[in-house]
Amino acid sequence: MTWADFWALIATLDGEATQESCRRLAEELSRRPVPNIIGFAERHAEALYRLDQEKFGTLPVVDLTDRDGSPFPQSSDVFLYTRCAVVAAGRTVWESVFFDVDKFAPYTSTEYDGEWLLYVPDQAYELATGKEWDRMTRHCFESYSNRDGWPHLRN
Repeated sequence: MTWADFWALIATLDGEATQESCRRLAEELSRRPVPNIIGFAERHAEALYRLDQEKFGTLPVVDLTDRDGSPFPQSSDVFLYTRCAVVAAGRTVWESVFFDVDKFAPYTSTEYDGEWLLYVPDQAYELATGKEWDRMTRHCFESYSNRDGWPHLRN
């Protein structure tokens, strides 16, 4: 799947990864050949992997503070869901955050949660084949897996 095809599919979310919009995307994707579903999963994992960087992951959650008023850090899960929200926002937003970290910061808000986007490839595959997909992608999208994005975590 080309990046253009991936972003065209993401555009069907209308900027948000809600349960409903992701269900529609999974249904649309399931009507395509299985290699397209796999290609979508690969592009999605790579898009998340590229966002897996310290400059984004160390931003605090914008609308939360600790009891003492200090910034509330993103957990690894929140960071993953935030990255999904940035991808769901579309190509323009995704590309812009690399040049301006301040454009990533709003997506750390509890108002955004892109978790549903994680399940789209699996749901599409199951709809298309009737089978569960125990998939692996070339890029790991879990938080802190991009060693280039987290230089101090390198061994």
